[in-house]
Amino acid sequence: MALTPQSILRRARQCIHTEGEALSATAKNLGPEFVKTALAIDTMLKHGGKLVFSGVGKSAHIAQKLAGTFNSTGVTSSFLDATQALHGDLGLCREGDLALLLSNSGQTEVLRLLPPLKRIGVGIVAFTSRPDSDLARNSDYQLYYRVPREACPLALAPTASTTAALALGDALAMVLLEARGLTRDDFALLHPAGNLGALLLKVRDFMRTGDRLPIMPETCTTQEAIMAMTKAKSGSVALVQKRTGKLVGILTDGDFRRSALTGPDFLRQPVARFMTRAPKTIRDDVLAVEALRMFELHKIDDLIVINAKGKPVGLMDGQDLPKLKIV
Repeated sequence: MALTPQSILRRARQCIHTEGEALSATAKNLGPEFVKTALAIDTMLKHGGKLVFSGVGKSAHIAQKLAGTFNSTGVTSSFLDATQALHGDLGLCREGDLALLLSNSGQTEVLRLLPPLKRIGVGIVAFTSRPDSDLARNSDYQLYYRVPREACPLALAPTASTTAALALGDALAMVLLEARGLTRDDFALLHPAGNLGALLLKVRDFMRTGDRLPIMPETCTTQEAIMAMTKAKSGSVALVQKRTGKLVGILTDGDFRRSALTGPDFLRQPVARFMTRAPKTIRDDVLAVEALRMFELHKIDDLIVINAKGKPVGLMDGQDLPKLKIV
């Protein structure tokens, strides 16, 4: 049959609609088996066990993806190749672990893993669409997804079944994530690279501190402030109230140049005469992308980082923005 724009879109929509049916049916039929499995995994994790995912064919790809999802949420997980497992890779399994064996029919070669896993003392979770399968009947726990029909017109290529299996695994991961109280900070710790990590990290993870953070009392001279900036190799210096240590101003390279126009003795003048009062600041506990937003919004080169008490604890320099990996 020749392809036409209409036939292409019609078939694509039918495919997506069919896979949506499988998702709806799976969600509707979630029941005690899912609850029992989630509680078993929660208990296992508290005792230091891990999840082992395995499958053959397309189910193996879903198993690999789910192992990655659980790892990214702090649940130690591994993918076990069903064939290599029988030739030594079972060594990654330990007593007390839980193995999630994926098979749409519940009758694939993954059944060969049951005896050795049980002998090691690994709990078995059948991850299948067939409650009446050998896999389901011989497992300790069951995760069932429902597939009214495959999207493949030949009913051969795994389509709706793989979509439903993936969604069911994701649902389990999210239930456990919430139960364990995973925070954005925890998630960022597990995703240190790329845009995702940068989006979740805090200002404190990027700010300059220690010798790279020049801080001087507002009573110092302009020369003393400039010397502090030079020593820290910084484009600005935070100026604080001597008694409380709270930030009251900032002297930047721009302020320094403008102060030089006031006369030859400007270096001996109090820095308070030339500093910018009430400068733009940011808290150390906010997301780093907020710093980027402030640099862009206010067209500034330096941003003082303060704590909850209003005291300077860090410095964000415009030169540090590439570290955010989102510039």
